[in-house]
Amino acid sequence: MAGQVRPAPPPQQPTLLVRRRALGGIPDVPRPQDLSTEEARALSETLFRRLAGLDEGTPEHACVRNTLVELNLSLVRFAARRFRGRAEPAQDIFQVGTIGLIKAINRFDVARGVDFASFALPTITGEMKRFFRDTSWAVQVPRRLQELRLRLAAARDVLGQELGRPPTTAELAAHLRITEAEVAEGDQASNAYTARSLDITDDDSGATAVLRTLGREDPSFDVIECLDALKPLIAALTDRERTILSLRFVDELTQADIGERVGLSQMHVSRVLTHIMDRLRTGLLDDGPAP
Repeated sequence: MAGQVRPAPPPQQPTLLVRRRALGGIPDVPRPQDLSTEEARALSETLFRRLAGLDEGTPEHACVRNTLVELNLSLVRFAARRFRGRAEPAQDIFQVGTIGLIKAINRFDVARGVDFASFALPTITGEMKRFFRDTSWAVQVPRRLQELRLRLAAARDVLGQELGRPPTTAELAAHLRITEAEVAEGDQASNAYTARSLDITDDDSGATAVLRTLGREDPSFDVIECLDALKPLIAALTDRERTILSLRFVDELTQADIGERVGLSQMHVSRVLTHIMDRLRTGLLDDGPAP
């Protein structure tokens, strides 16, 4: 529903017996959100392995998944900070990000050896961006047409992949089991989704006068924000750690080459880099209380 986020119902508290069966010997943490980032990361990996052995739809599976959600809510808070200047309520953004977190948990395969935070953040951020997209209507449009626009967009993606070309109006109508007139109506509703300039394109870049006046969003802003957040964390490293970090990510040397430069074995360099990245990740994800 555009402009609103329907809050998910609070998860039912599992009985003690169900929780014991769900954890299967894993220590129970009454308040997972109170753990440090490193503790939460280690416990998450253990719980993901436990989750893979449980049948989806069972109370045990739901219990472990809910615990994983609580453990990783800091990822939602981290992603939400990128959009703190938006007009939408912070609580709505947080709820939408939590939906993205749940999707990431459902799709994550711990056997691949990928860090969950790196896997989940794009999904969480994507869910937030989809929320902004679906609530950015230039004028008031009936809910029926808003939903029709979303169905048409999804159908175009599916049929476009199957056909290898944009689907026709007749093909969209047949796929969605609606009339061609309804397809046209949904397309008209899309015009109210984003207000477009009436200026005529008058240069080779395709930019209208309004776009040239307003400018475009610079993707480097995100990079600057991340670098600014990293500065105090990097400053807290030792001289040797900063040197190793620079050799790896500025000079792009291999771990073996770094070892020769600083007089360490490749394995030792690997351990130092892992320790550095863990500290930086912990510092970036460390945040205050949830909205």
